[in-house]
Amino acid sequence: MTAVPLVDLSPWSAGDPDARRRVATDVDRALCEVGVLMLTGHPISSALTCCVREEARSFFAQPPAVKAALACFPGGRGWVPPGPARRSAPPPDLKEQFGFGPEPRPDPGAWPAGSPSLRPAATAFAVRCAALAAELLRVFALALDLDDDFFVSRCPADAWCADLTWHPGREAVGSVAPGQLRVGPHTDDGVLTLTDRQAGLGGLQIRTPDGRWVDAPHVPGALTVNAGDLLARWTGDRWRSAPHRVLPPPVEAPAEELLSLALRQDADPLAVVERLPTAAAGPTRHPPVTAGEFLRERREHVPVG
Repeated sequence: MTAVPLVDLSPWSAGDPDARRRVATDVDRALCEVGVLMLTGHPISSALTCCVREEARSFFAQPPAVKAALACFPGGRGWVPPGPARRSAPPPDLKEQFGFGPEPRPDPGAWPAGSPSLRPAATAFAVRCAALAAELLRVFALALDLDDDFFVSRCPADAWCADLTWHPGREAVGSVAPGQLRVGPHTDDGVLTLTDRQAGLGGLQIRTPDGRWVDAPHVPGALTVNAGDLLARWTGDRWRSAPHRVLPPPVEAPAEELLSLALRQDADPLAVVERLPTAAAGPTRHPPVTAGEFLRERREHVPVG
């Protein structure tokens, strides 16, 4: 396995049981060893992601005073201005975000009136990613010798949130403080995260189990899949929630700006996360907790302004 393994999902989609088992085995190995994988053979088209980026860039290019009308706290719906992502990680991350959630509970005021095409494009991307996340939950179940719907039944189709994250270039941010990053080291707190990234010198790095920071490869069209803290706990730490970060805007490419598109799949807040009923469970015996209790405790450490 490479530092960040590449897994092709297309044999799974073909439906052959042996091929599905091989995909599940590859996913299991990647999440055991690294906690992150690069996924190809998925149905998210580059035409769609390009469209979302075009609309998102139009929004982020607007003056701060315009975007401020949609300002929200991290994890909310709307514009998250530059600021620290974690109380323990000053200086502030060099990024802006636009967050949104499932359409059954829309908030019309959370979408920018000046970028009317952003909502349909971003929503189409998120809906396709949510369907892909559900399919990956079935891959996870097979990898762990669980019933096919074990995770799907505990992770509803509308239990997701999405973020469009803009990392401006050095030309835009000006001086960069010592140790300042586009995104500081952290783990994801949900079940899994799907991210469509752009290649760049100031890109994503993963911390390996031996403590090394390695560049996440950029494979055109591939999605980055991260196991979250909740999934790691659910598997008894068989699977790893890998710390990751995004490097600062590079001096050698001052105009480089990146825009990542991400969807995080969560569990039903009332779902009980306890030791898996399978021999594939990991070595740690965490006490049972509801997903809601677990996530509330994690998110208490996110600043509110």
